[in-house]
Amino acid sequence: MIPSPVVRCLLLILLFCIVIVSCNQPDTTKLLISSNAPAIPATGDSLVEGTIGEASTLIPILASDASSHAVAGQIYNGLVKYDKNLNIVGDLAESFDISSDGLTITFHLRSNVKWHDGAPFSSKDVIYTYNVTIDPKTPTAYAEDFKQVKSIIAPDSQTIRVVYAAPFAPALASWGVNILPSHLLEGKDISKSPLARKPVGTGPYCFKEWVSGQKIVLEANKEYFEGRPYIDRFIYRIIPDTSTMYMELKAGAIDLMNLTPVQYARQTASNSFMNRFNKYRYPSSSYLYMGYNLRHPFFGDKRIRQAITAAINKDELIQGVLFGMGQKAHGPIVPGRWAYNSSVKDIGYNPEHAAELLAQAGWKEKNSDGVLVKNGKPFKFTILTNQGNQQRLMTAQIIQQRLRQVGIDVKIRIVEWAAFLKEFVNKGNFEVVLLAWSISQDPDMYDVWHSSKNRPGELNFVGFNNAEVDRLLIEGRSTFDMEKRKQAYFQIQNILAEEQPYTFLYVPDALPVVTSRIRGVEPAPAGIGHNQNFWYVPKNEQVYVP
Repeated sequence: MIPSPVVRCLLLILLFCIVIVSCNQPDTTKLLISSNAPAIPATGDSLVEGTIGEASTLIPILASDASSHAVAGQIYNGLVKYDKNLNIVGDLAESFDISSDGLTITFHLRSNVKWHDGAPFSSKDVIYTYNVTIDPKTPTAYAEDFKQVKSIIAPDSQTIRVVYAAPFAPALASWGVNILPSHLLEGKDISKSPLARKPVGTGPYCFKEWVSGQKIVLEANKEYFEGRPYIDRFIYRIIPDTSTMYMELKAGAIDLMNLTPVQYARQTASNSFMNRFNKYRYPSSSYLYMGYNLRHPFFGDKRIRQAITAAINKDELIQGVLFGMGQKAHGPIVPGRWAYNSSVKDIGYNPEHAAELLAQAGWKEKNSDGVLVKNGKPFKFTILTNQGNQQRLMTAQIIQQRLRQVGIDVKIRIVEWAAFLKEFVNKGNFEVVLLAWSISQDPDMYDVWHSSKNRPGELNFVGFNNAEVDRLLIEGRSTFDMEKRKQAYFQIQNILAEEQPYTFLYVPDALPVVTSRIRGVEPAPAGIGHNQNFWYVPKNEQVYVP
């Protein structure tokens, strides 16, 4: 699902979307391609990205899904951002100063930034974004970081000074939140703003068109403060099925998507494919999980959650679903991060132990169908996941088979993405969900796990409530001492491994593929999208022309 400043959590799905200009084939007006011509950066052409999920809103603080944040990230800027090496650098802030005690951050804003409608960007926009985010009437999941601010002032139109009452480790990163236009929103109900469908930002691309269920079209911002992007149009094409999306990729109707493991391993190895596309593989910043509605009578007992985890063979999932391109997840921090606890005692695959735990919870007898019963009621539930993601469906099917072996009857329900979020996840209307979080570099996970964040539309939608985790979450974000932070997050991971509010399944590799006519793609620790504004297509290879 999606996330917070600098995309703190969310994510629900890897950020790969989008659409072509009209139908399933590219524009028939093409230029001849000469493979001997030098690759010289040039403006022009379009980039079409495929996504299985449609954005819900393009006002970022109102969105909790990755599809919305992916599009909004092209339209808006924060005061800071992560560079290719995952260092925090200025964005709308040309520079920033941090006081010696870490409690005051002074942002020096760029003076040459304009909103897409031509209005000047200023400190007033930052103050408005702060105020609307902490406003109790704003339905946002991301207010908590800004609630740590003691005071915020704008000494002038190009300066913002933020003071914290106590150490707040994610403070600087939190200002990666997308800044909103005060001149269009101030004094109005943001939840009813037309900017949800027709946004106005400061970013490298301007909003052009949104055709529901089909595409979102963005155009290069020729006045962008870092220089206009080379590629004229960025088009998100909504294709709610990865197999169909792959066919569109091969047909030339999309230029960028995230491959499934089977596509990467078995369907893209031919010379003809490799001549037309470049594919990449690196560890993702996401993990797949099965989340339990802890308000449900079955899942309030941690022995049942532990039993279900013990009945699932994660190695089988990694080999059968990911073709080995991933690793087991043991908690909410992915391997390789400084706060990852490699010694966490996760529950291993052990069907016999699963049966013992279920018996301890009162599920001892089976009916004639081999399903466990208790007080005459069979042990059955539904796993809910989103439409179009074959990887998740395969994962659910394997889990279904394994749980059947210990006497649990599992049904699988696939729901269209927008309805999945609005009608089920946000309302807590589910038994078990199969989803993914995309996480930021800072290990702060307050918004997902703190007991106060379980209201409708917030990120602790499973209803997890643990006083010690609440304490550790606050401790981990309330100190600049890296060792103290690490110990807090190590303890959180140990508790979650014991409590199993999620069955943490696996961390997949990211497998993006880009058409070879697009140059300038540079793999880095931040992935391949960090320098997207500098991707280009040589003039003699451009496909989409006016």
